[in-house]
Amino acid sequence: MLYVVIAFLWVSLYLYLILGGADFGVGVLEIFTGKKHIQTVKRTTYRSIGPIWEANHMWLIIAIVILFVGFPTIYSTISIYLHIPLVLMLLGVIARGTAFTFRHYDAIDDDWQIVYNRIFQISSLITPFFLGLIAASTVSRSINLHHTDFLSAYVYSWWNPFGISVGIFTVAISAYLASIYIIGEAESSEFMRYLTRRAKIYFFVVLLSGIAVFITAHFADIPLFNWIFGQTIGQIAVVLASLSIIVLFWGFTKEKSTIMRVCVAFQTFMILVAATYNHFPDLILLANEESLSLFDHQGSEKTIEALAWALLLGSVFILPFLFYLLYSFHRKTTPKNST
Repeated sequence: MLYVVIAFLWVSLYLYLILGGADFGVGVLEIFTGKKHIQTVKRTTYRSIGPIWEANHMWLIIAIVILFVGFPTIYSTISIYLHIPLVLMLLGVIARGTAFTFRHYDAIDDDWQIVYNRIFQISSLITPFFLGLIAASTVSRSINLHHTDFLSAYVYSWWNPFGISVGIFTVAISAYLASIYIIGEAESSEFMRYLTRRAKIYFFVVLLSGIAVFITAHFADIPLFNWIFGQTIGQIAVVLASLSIIVLFWGFTKEKSTIMRVCVAFQTFMILVAATYNHFPDLILLANEESLSLFDHQGSEKTIEALAWALLLGSVFILPFLFYLLYSFHRKTTPKNST
């Protein structure tokens, strides 16, 4: 049953990355979209994220509940030593959801719409940034349980060049995901070509920011290169992700939006596999060669068994209705979508 719980934890994090990441990415797209296309981008992204923008956080909640119930030591360590970026990320989630609601459903269209737009865009930028900072902190061995001063214990563990580069990389991935996902929702061929050009730009931004992650990892003595390229699984993941790029650019030329979406989801999956496989089952790599393992820091056997059954039964009830939500939303006619 432990492997069932770990599988749900990994899948929930992956789904939050690709769905929540694309959700955050639409706000990033708005920031870097010119006046000519901004209103079209807003309408298109609203149609794209409408059915999942609130359900996205379900995956984050599932991951948090799994850690809280099944791995309390890991949960408490993250909550204590990374409480600042966690709070900032959650504030971004709240601000973004609030602004998204008010800018679409406010009864009065006035200057407050400008405020709502800015809050939505800025929070869409900072939320994945701090998510990346948190992820970097868990593998950088920068969390030291023996530090006694505030800055060393609660700030320098995440605010460092490696964490910042991973945060930027996460923002870039979010924008990349969003730019790919909304291509299939384009209102015209001209706008589809515009989105395709933007998607290609964000692909190279992801590539450059990924190189920056490797550089900062090298100077921080983090063996990221060896984690990914030093074992067979990582090498296979890199090769498959690289091959999918060829398919992706073929999809660009043929305007095959479904193929593009599958490719970008697959690439994200391979990145996550390559980055996490080498140090599994250690979820947090601490300073002084210490670590917190999913095997060694689990809850009681009864707790894990009950949690596994709850996740299995819950998925039976939740997932079909989530898929029906997506299906029914896209069954709407164009006039209804644009209102």
